[in-house]
Amino acid sequence: MASKKRMQQHLGTAENSLEDNINSLPNGKIHGQDEHIQENIFLFWPNLIGYFRIILAIASLYYMPLHPRTCSLLYSISCLLDALDGYAARYFEQSTQFGGVLDMVTDRCTTACMLVFLSQGFPRWSLLFQGLLSLDLASHYMHMYATLTMGGAGQSHKKVDSKRSRILNLYYTNKTVLFLFCAFNELFFIALYLLSFSSPMLSPSLFQQQNNMAQSSQPGSPAHAPLSKLFSSPWSAGALELARANKIDSTWPWRLAAISAPVMIGKQIINVWQLLKASSWLAEGDRAVRRRAGLPRVKHNKQI
Repeated sequence: MASKKRMQQHLGTAENSLEDNINSLPNGKIHGQDEHIQENIFLFWPNLIGYFRIILAIASLYYMPLHPRTCSLLYSISCLLDALDGYAARYFEQSTQFGGVLDMVTDRCTTACMLVFLSQGFPRWSLLFQGLLSLDLASHYMHMYATLTMGGAGQSHKKVDSKRSRILNLYYTNKTVLFLFCAFNELFFIALYLLSFSSPMLSPSLFQQQNNMAQSSQPGSPAHAPLSKLFSSPWSAGALELARANKIDSTWPWRLAAISAPVMIGKQIINVWQLLKASSWLAEGDRAVRRRAGLPRVKHNKQI
């Protein structure tokens, strides 16, 4: 009995000591329990870099119609910062789902805006650029949706199991491969953008028309009529194409296009493969759902 009483006294003393320690802490909470700094995800360093990328992209769009050098510089910096925000996320341990989506949406929007301009700059190839734009958006949307639906809400679209696709696993997990494909893909589009200011080889009709007009000028008329006489609006497609004509030399844009073209084609093949694998993954999930629901229902023929 004496030992039992001593044990109860020790337990009572320990409980009182623990209660005193809890009361001495702020709000009476144990250290490490329910204590967490309320972080502002929107002000994380990689997300701030993402906002800066958006500002640069918007500025490049402002200069895109008539200022190829300024636009190319701003657009290129915005694309290159895509690698920096990923490094910042790992360095500061600030990888977030919001940052990942912001990064992907920024990439898709900037590429889409460039392809829209190229469709205007090279009308003969507008269907091709529209197809590339549609493929880029459809492929990444399907891949993201399949990842969230089949892989779980917390799974990143860059975490692709090698058993599901070795190509996509290498593409997304190897940072060097991902950077080179994205960089050379954008480089090819930038080269085409510069060619719209330099080379009449891809869209010669306007220049031929302008030469014919100069040769058939009536006596007393200037050899080169002002743009206001040739076009009803200075912002029409023809006026803008004439304003862009021979603004820069075409040597380096052609070289950049030739160097980056194979990688760009490889990037489009990966987009097609990503679209097919995402569609297959979603169909696999649909079959599983239908099996759990007992579908398709087996119809028994009635015997007469």
